[in-house]
Amino acid sequence: MRLNNLKLSQFRNYESLDLCFDPGVNLIVGNNAQGKTNLLEAIAYCGSGKSFRTQKTAEMIRFGAEFAELEAKIFAQERDQTVRFVLFPGARPRQIYRNGAKKKTAAELSGVLPTVLFCPEDLMVLKSGAAQRRRLGDHALCGLRPNYEAALAEYNRILEQKSRILKDRFENPALLEILPEYNTRLCQVGALLISYRARFYDGLGKAAGKYHSRFSGGAEEFLLEYKTVSTVSDPFAPVSKLTEELLEHLQRHYRAELEACQCLTGPHRDDFEVSLSGINLKAYGSQGQTRTAAISLKLAQRELMANQWGEEPVLLLDDVLSELDQGRQDFVLNQISSGQVFITCCEPGRFTKLGKTIEIQAGCVVS
Repeated sequence: MRLNNLKLSQFRNYESLDLCFDPGVNLIVGNNAQGKTNLLEAIAYCGSGKSFRTQKTAEMIRFGAEFAELEAKIFAQERDQTVRFVLFPGARPRQIYRNGAKKKTAAELSGVLPTVLFCPEDLMVLKSGAAQRRRLGDHALCGLRPNYEAALAEYNRILEQKSRILKDRFENPALLEILPEYNTRLCQVGALLISYRARFYDGLGKAAGKYHSRFSGGAEEFLLEYKTVSTVSDPFAPVSKLTEELLEHLQRHYRAELEACQCLTGPHRDDFEVSLSGINLKAYGSQGQTRTAAISLKLAQRELMANQWGEEPVLLLDDVLSELDQGRQDFVLNQISSGQVFITCCEPGRFTKLGKTIEIQAGCVVS
């Protein structure tokens, strides 16, 4: 799998761009605020139809422009393919094309250009709050399992509706009559999320453990533990059993949710913990251990996606190497000897032995 060419029009600070890439390593250099991360954002967007920086389409359109256009030429699934997006500000829906044919959703592009992004914020995700770790897991799972993305969207929709019922019940007490129906549906979809997550985190933890063992020279044992609703005795159980256990937990918290006017329990509060040789990383891990574990998780994600699609996903490293010491830089670079990689950095001469160097200045490629 490789991205051969990318064309941008009115995307972020790029008025116009037509750029070909090396099938190996592409080093994107330039000073801050020149458009290096914008280029990675465009690549990731062509693969998933999502931005890792914003949920507002208008922010991706160049100031004053009526629309933005992205087109990627890709070799994937043993053939040449094209992906094209046209983005509009306001409520007008975007246009999506695959090989010239218009598509309804980005899910129809699944597997054409899977990407794994690693940015400086990810280095400390294991020390951050649970929301950041859920986001990391959800993003990876959406790339692996399109059905998971649909289930997650459905869960969030029901959760929002239930939250509205809890808040509006004082003005309209009759809303409580339909609350059991929402609880049942929320638990059914939530059980599906837990089932997906349990299997994903199991595979992710095992793969990350192998990378961390190499990192530490076998001195530390990496363990990832998935944390979900306390009544769930076995997250690998059938979805029907998980649904029953979620309903049991909701019933226990029924009065508390009414008093708090918010949803207090469910997989929207899930988390995972990493320990090294039995020591909780979030509480006691050093900065070096935390960064090493985070790198191991990202490399593991790439491995899982390669196993899923039969091709290695494109790896996007956004200014991450400058945050690492020399030993960790060398380890990461040794692990990306295969597949296509895009690396942004501010120092042109730092990685001179790597493939193609692309210099960006004010949204333009410097010849």
